[in-house]
Order: sequence, then C-alpha cells, then structure tokens
Amino acid sequence: MSKELLINLTHNESRLALISNGEIQDFLVNRSSYNDETFPTVGDVYLGKVLRVLPGMQSAFVDIGHEKAAFLYVNDAYIPTLEEQREMTKKLTEKNAEEESKLGETIPDEMSTFTETVDLRFRPDVRIEDFVREGDELVVQVAKEPISTKGPRITRHITLAGRFIVYMPFIEHTGVSRRIENEQERTRLKEVLDSIRPEGVGVIARTVAEGQSYKVLKQDYNDLVKAWKDIQRGIEKGKAPNLVHKDLSFVQRSLRDILDEKVEKVIVDDKGVLKQVEKFIMKYQPELKGKIKMWDSDIPLFEQYGVEKEIQKALARNVELKSGGHLTIDQTEALVSIDVNTGKFVGKKTLEDTILKTNLDAVSEICHQLKMRNCGGIIILDFIDMEKEEHRSRVYNALLEGLKHDRAKTNVLPISGLGLVEMTRKRTRDTLIRMMCEPCPYCVGTGKVKSAESVCYDLLRELNKIVRKAQSNKISVFSHPEVSAKLTNDMGIIETIEELYDKQIVIRADNNYHIEQYEIYSHDF
Repeated sequence: MSKELLINLTHNESRLALISNGEIQDFLVNRSSYNDETFPTVGDVYLGKVLRVLPGMQSAFVDIGHEKAAFLYVNDAYIPTLEEQREMTKKLTEKNAEEESKLGETIPDEMSTFTETVDLRFRPDVRIEDFVREGDELVVQVAKEPISTKGPRITRHITLAGRFIVYMPFIEHTGVSRRIENEQERTRLKEVLDSIRPEGVGVIARTVAEGQSYKVLKQDYNDLVKAWKDIQRGIEKGKAPNLVHKDLSFVQRSLRDILDEKVEKVIVDDKGVLKQVEKFIMKYQPELKGKIKMWDSDIPLFEQYGVEKEIQKALARNVELKSGGHLTIDQTEALVSIDVNTGKFVGKKTLEDTILKTNLDAVSEICHQLKMRNCGGIIILDFIDMEKEEHRSRVYNALLEGLKHDRAKTNVLPISGLGLVEMTRKRTRDTLIRMMCEPCPYCVGTGKVKSAESVCYDLLRELNKIVRKAQSNKISVFSHPEVSAKLTNDMGIIETIEELYDKQIVIRADNNYHIEQYEIYSHDF
C-alpha cells in the first residue's frame, strides 16, 4: 500500500495530507495561533501554580500562563508510589494475563506528539484536596489543548514521545504498542526495552519501533532522558507559571507520528518547510532522503491531489455516498450525530440488500469523515435499520475494521436494537469545522431563523399591547422588508387594529433589520 505525504504552507497555515492509493488517510492542519509559544499544545510541559481546588469535582484549576486556567482531574493529579504501582501491576497480572500487556499501551493521538498511557488503573482511595493545595507548584503536561471555551486539560503523568519509544519518568512499566501484532516482535521489543530502562521509570515501544535494533532504541531512549534532565533544570530555575518544555514544530511532530517505511514520497511546496523535513529525515530516516520532492507545478499541490475538494466536503453538513445515499453530520460541543440515508439509491434487488449496501458505503465514508473533521467525544451513528442479524454484524465488523486505521483512540459499542452505534473518539485538538469556520452572525450558529410569518405574529402581539396604552394617535413599526411586506399585504390585520383603536399605524421597512428584529414606537410627547 503506497503512501505519499503532502505538506502545504500558506502564510501561517500548515497542512499535511497522507495519501494512500489515491485516498486521503490522514489530514492535519495548524494555524499561527498554534505556533505561538504561549499556546499550550499537546505534549508541552509547564511548571504550573494551583489557583483553586474543587473537592466537589475532584479537580483543580492550574495557572500555566495561558489566558484560560488548565483543568487537572484527580486521576491525572495523583502519582502513585513505586510500591503502589508494583502492587497494582501484580494484581492485574493475577486477574488476567492480557491486562498486563494493556497497561501502559500507547496509541498516537490524532494530531500531535503526546502518546498517552491508555489505562493506568491506579485508582486508590484518594481525594485531590489531600495532596493538592492552592498555591502549590506542579509539573504538568498538556493532555488536551484549549477547545472552544474550555481551557487545556493537563496531567502530572509526564510522557515524552520520541521517534520510536515513549519515556515515562514517573510510571514503572515496559509496554509495546498494540498496533504491533506479531507476538515474536512484541516479545523481542519488550526484552530490549527491559534491558534499556532502569527501575522506577517506564518505556513504551511505539508502532514504528517494529524491527528497530537495540542501538536505535537505546539512542532514542538516551535523547528522551536528556530532554527530561533539561526539563528538570528548567523547573529548578523557573518560577510558576512557566513553560519548561516545548515540543517539536507542527511539521516535525507530525512527521514523527505519521512517517513510516510505507511512505514512498514526501512532497513539499515551501522551501522553509523543506528544510525542516530534510533535517528530520536525516536524523531519523535517512533512507527516505531521496524521496523528498519540492512541488514546482503551476497547479497548487492540494488541488492537484484533490485534497481541497475533500476539505470542502468535510465542512459540509451533507456528504454524498458512492451508492447514491448520503450522510447528515451534525456537531455540537460534546456530541456528533451521523445519520445514514438511502437518498436516491433504490438498489437492484431486495430492500434488505439496498439497506445493507448503503450502510456499508456509509461505514467507509464515516471513518474517513471522522479523521478529516477530527470529530471527538461522543459520536452517535444512526444506520438504516437492518432486520437480519447477519447484516448488522457485517456493518459493525466493517466499522471496527475501518477504525483500525484511525490513529485516534476509539471505543465502539455494538449496534443497538434501534440501529444506533454509540462510540467515542479521543480528541486533543479542536475540530476542523471549529478551526476553519465561525458561527453564522445572522442565525447565531443555530442554523435557523424564524419565518417572516412567525415574526409577524410576535410583532402583532406586541403591537396590541402598545396600542392599548398609547396616548398618541400615531404608531410607527420598523421591521425587516419581508416582515413589513407580509404585514401590509398578506395579513390584513393592520387595518383592523387601526379601526378598532382609532390609531394610525405606519409600517416602515428597513434593510438593516434582522428578520427577527422589529421596533414599535408610540409618538407620545
């Protein structure tokens, strides 16, 4: 499966697209605000100062120098002792041999350097107010960047990601990425890592560590240990709030998390970015040196490869399927709903076959859109109802298979009796739509406005109240032209009110008025 990595720079916006067999497998975008040294990106390490401890929420707000305070949850705040870690590991091993392999596994997040321990399972009976107090200075790492109105989420479980391994200075563990499926290779890597790491720290092999030698992994480990020592020196010299470790640039950390031996070509359209790529390649993957190309065509890079078209599709509410059906995708603050419709697709055989075909087409597009849009949080998939259990299983298994290629962590529940799939997808950065769009100033982001007729009835109710109390014989009504036209031409009620109250009502249209806006004036002196 050949891959090409495209990198485009437009002023302060960097975009990367991973193309596999002509289809976009991954899409990343970064703008100037994210290049700002003061903007907290996933993986950055800070010396923070506790502003407030909230026992009722078992969390704390921490000042890390950003305009919004960072959020620290109790499970991210408590660092278990080495004895507690070993005792918990022992219990997990006794309970289920497979659990130990899951402890500390890593999955690269969808946008950045931070590779997290999936489930530490250290949940002692502790309260945050017992070990975190207002004014305390804590070493923390950004686990989730500021999204919308929320500040960054932070953790004290520091993890430093290298090209091939992840270093954890506070958690004792040896782990191997679950994406490495060959058991012999998993065993080999674990033995190598066990020989590298001292007691009391953790090391995890990333997916790209597969097949790498002891020498390569040891060098990566040494680089991370050096980075951690630099962080410690920064902590000793600095005063909270203070940034003590800034991760790689957007382009370089994206290369670290995406680039593998299957990438046959890296195409860049900016000379400055080209130098960054060459520097990274020479250090980590010199065998790719001859595969870096500078784009020199008059046709823009992303346009030539069809990426621009896919970006526009990822911003739309409705997405057409190859079968003729379509998806309707709605995003809220914490939930994404995706509705599958047959649309104009009528099939060729039975109704069940038509539904199955549409749902299977939808699965492929859903997996693609989740990555393109960087959807996260709770996601509800509303498939077309299927009567046969066999068809439901095929659709569900196709969804699981499609999500295997998603670098973000997902959790998927089986299809319910209503044809719904509940799933979660980890999000560490803002969605594509929030990054590239803003709420409509006319409908204020609701996607709807009242009809002219509805506004007329609201206006008439208010007009009746004012007319009853007005001393003047003249009343002026200012409104949007559509509302004014309906009042004077279609409603016929204005004349009735004038006769009933013996008042003169003047309707004035104003293009500057929102369709839902109107004002009523009584000419009382």
